[in-house]
Amino acid sequence: MRKLILQIQMSVDGFIADALGKSGWMIWNWGSDWKWDAALQQYHHDISSSVDCVLLSRKMAEEGFIHHWASVALQQNNPQSGFAAAIAKTRKVIFTRTLEQSVWPNATLAKGDLAKEVYQLKTAPGKNIIAYGGASFAASLVQADLVDEFHLIINPALLGSGLSVFHSIRDIYSLSLINSVAYPCGVVVTTYSRKR
Repeated sequence: MRKLILQIQMSVDGFIADALGKSGWMIWNWGSDWKWDAALQQYHHDISSSVDCVLLSRKMAEEGFIHHWASVALQQNNPQSGFAAAIAKTRKVIFTRTLEQSVWPNATLAKGDLAKEVYQLKTAPGKNIIAYGGASFAASLVQADLVDEFHLIINPALLGSGLSVFHSIRDIYSLSLINSVAYPCGVVVTTYSRKR
């Protein structure tokens, strides 16, 4: 069975955005100035190349995720073009209850029960699957216990309050540490598997 990987950037105290939904405190948040060091950039490229399906919320798709990375993939001199190309060519599944058809290339809609739709994807042949968020969609995946690996990109910032992916957990959610790497730019990537 394929694994579902949730990759999210967060603060040291576990928030993926501040109380106003802003993320300017991150070392890099998808802008043109890629402030991550070379080793962290390589990690991101490697994980983007290791999957063949991206799960997105309707909101994230409509806010421009697909268009943005397809555009970056065409910018040959952009150091982000390598992983952007991997994202652009990867199949996207957009979870929605309101859209009737996909307007994006290489993207299909999932309109049924979240757990059933994800289970069908995980049991299909292929590489692993990745989800990036946003907050409510990622929280739904966690709450439904669908995530097999957590890739937490921890930025050197404390927010005190904000948007959390883990606020909906009601029981202990046991994890096993796979790896934790500190990068020169100040980011720590900690990877956990779900202990079942």
